[in-house]
Amino acid sequence: MDLAHSSSAAGRSRSLSERFRALRSASVSLVSPLSDADATIQSMPDASPAKWHLAHTTWFFETFLLRDHLGGYRLFDERWPYLFNSYYEAEGERHARAARGMLSRPSLDEVLAYRAHVDGAMEGLLGREELADLIALGIAHEEQHQELLLTDIKHALWRNPLGPAYGDLPSGVMDRGEGALGWIEHPGGIAMIGHKGAGFAFDNEVPAHRVLLEPFALSPRLVTNREWDAFIADGGYRTAGLWLSDGWAWVQENAIAAPLYWREGEAFTLGGWRVRDPEAPVTHISHYEADAYATWAGMRLPTEFEWEVAARNSDPAAGVQCDGLAVHPVGSGQLFGDCWQWTRSAYLPYPRFRPAEGAVGEYNGKFMSGQCVLKGASCATPRGHSRATYRNFFQPYQRWQFTGLRLARDL
Repeated sequence: MDLAHSSSAAGRSRSLSERFRALRSASVSLVSPLSDADATIQSMPDASPAKWHLAHTTWFFETFLLRDHLGGYRLFDERWPYLFNSYYEAEGERHARAARGMLSRPSLDEVLAYRAHVDGAMEGLLGREELADLIALGIAHEEQHQELLLTDIKHALWRNPLGPAYGDLPSGVMDRGEGALGWIEHPGGIAMIGHKGAGFAFDNEVPAHRVLLEPFALSPRLVTNREWDAFIADGGYRTAGLWLSDGWAWVQENAIAAPLYWREGEAFTLGGWRVRDPEAPVTHISHYEADAYATWAGMRLPTEFEWEVAARNSDPAAGVQCDGLAVHPVGSGQLFGDCWQWTRSAYLPYPRFRPAEGAVGEYNGKFMSGQCVLKGASCATPRGHSRATYRNFFQPYQRWQFTGLRLARDL
């Protein structure tokens, strides 16, 4: 299949078995601090209930692996594919996304029973080499939903006037680490972009292809809360000339005056309301805000190709990423971690891109319009999920994810 590209090493199935079991256990652990009510609420149409994330990722394995490849398998509940299909038109009608919070039934316990049922049945497929690519895709898919689960529950708890915490954050100021000391400069020229060779990648990361880069430099660190405060104080949200036209309209229509989750000197975190750390990376900003800040600073956002080339020799598992605990961006000095970084690149197909056959071909390709690429990883990204070629993407107004920015300039 062409959707997920991975190695064909003989030991891959055993490795995938271990990863599958660890993944499924980790997802259940993420909801352990939540009540059934916590796991059911949906705070906005862009978000989904935690319970739905647990069920949808299970539906993915049940549908594309058990139903299609395990002889004699019977669906856990024949009504549930309608509830937990996300956007796969080839799989038929589905419950409206904006109404997922209305699903008070099935209960969280019933969803957990569904997961246990599917996990048990999956044991019969984990050793089948011909299904390894599809299982790897399912693992990567659920890792994405683990991050979405954390960001969605953060938004839901923020909407609660009590500002409850999801979990405890590390006490004190975490080690900010040691990153690059100066700007990361690149002479330009022809560069190969995208995934090639062994190892897993999504279909939107291929085919590898050549691009021409002009000389550029990338900041060694992310923009901080202190720097964003200066942008606000200088009238950044009130100066139309800094903004893209759509961005300025968004600011006016929504009375935007600060990043999401800011109030006075505090920010809402997975640990509840906390005093804002001025040296931590600014997070929960839209592409519009990131672009306006870069203009104000006399610089620009990097292209996704510049970012990928600059990060090629960096450790994608470094920095502040999710190891199953509630975390918060602190500024680790790494290219990866803390928060996803907006680029100036539109999310478009690479040359010669072709979606896979069948329903799984809907995974990425049909969203290649009206969205912007983000690079790196965030504090809510499962460690080991990202890589230099990874292409995250969101619409330019969206900011409930852990999104920030790293400046670039021409040389």
